[in-house]
Amino acid sequence: MITIAVDAMGGDHAPKSEVEGALRAVKAFDVRVVLVGRESVIKDELNLHGKWKNLPIEITNASEVITMEDSAAKAMRTKKDSSIRVACRLVRDGVAAGVVSAGNTGAAMATSKMVQGMIRGVERPALATAFPTLKGTPTVLVDIGANVDASAEMLAQFAFMGHIYSRAIFGIPKPRVGLLSIGEEEHKGNALTHATTPLLKQLPIHFIGNVEGRDLYTGLADVIVCDGFIGNVALKVSEGLVEVFKSMLKESLSSTITRQVGAVLAKNGFSELKRRTDYSEYGGAPLLGVRGVCIICHGRSNPNAIKNAIRVAAEYANNSVNDRIEEGLATLRESK
Repeated sequence: MITIAVDAMGGDHAPKSEVEGALRAVKAFDVRVVLVGRESVIKDELNLHGKWKNLPIEITNASEVITMEDSAAKAMRTKKDSSIRVACRLVRDGVAAGVVSAGNTGAAMATSKMVQGMIRGVERPALATAFPTLKGTPTVLVDIGANVDASAEMLAQFAFMGHIYSRAIFGIPKPRVGLLSIGEEEHKGNALTHATTPLLKQLPIHFIGNVEGRDLYTGLADVIVCDGFIGNVALKVSEGLVEVFKSMLKESLSSTITRQVGAVLAKNGFSELKRRTDYSEYGGAPLLGVRGVCIICHGRSNPNAIKNAIRVAAEYANNSVNDRIEEGLATLRESK
């Protein structure tokens, strides 16, 4: 049984969402969860859900909490018994296979990198997330914020890690990898995309050239690579657009549908749309390139998001994604 450590004090609704999400996860999946944080607070929250001591859930105490307002660098130096740091230590020491956190993203990334360490050969870790597409298969976008500035060599490495992640987690034998740019033609883009293109052509991946922002949703590519600044903007714009679209659609349906049968059909269709575009169904974003597993979630993650983040962490560990990345990078080095 895979053990996943959960930073129970990090999110906007901590520890409520983390505790309820962990309870849902251990009931739905073959996982054990260690809730990390202030023990008395976590126990009080667990007790609100009735009997839990026979479930595969444990508590590890951590006396400090890194808030969303804390500087990541300062928090790492001063809060050495924070819930995210203790959770990462559990991964480093082999007690847990991965960590899930909805806390301060910068602190979670920096702590995971420092405590768990990096996969040999990885220059910088990158955050990956899945976007729903018209073709029904997800598109993985790498990087969505871990590195606001990136070199061409880093983008090439992100593409290779994304390629391996897509194969291992989504079962795509030959992922189509695209480079996010302002046009499909190779001469379009900026200095970074121009420098990255020849490097991607040399990799043992199915590189399809430049793709545009709309292709996050068309399904043209299985993996799209960009620097973290562009990726984070794309992610936040997409989240805002989905919320606005769902709200506008709901208002339109409420005002135009009068027949009962039509209303039921519309409600069912709207529910399916919400499910397909709901961030909580994807759980969280894996930090590719660190040892062990680190899944970073929205600060506003609800219990369903935490539950699915735990599932993603377990799938990542069970599919040996890190071993595949390390082996792949070693092969690349040997071939040069």
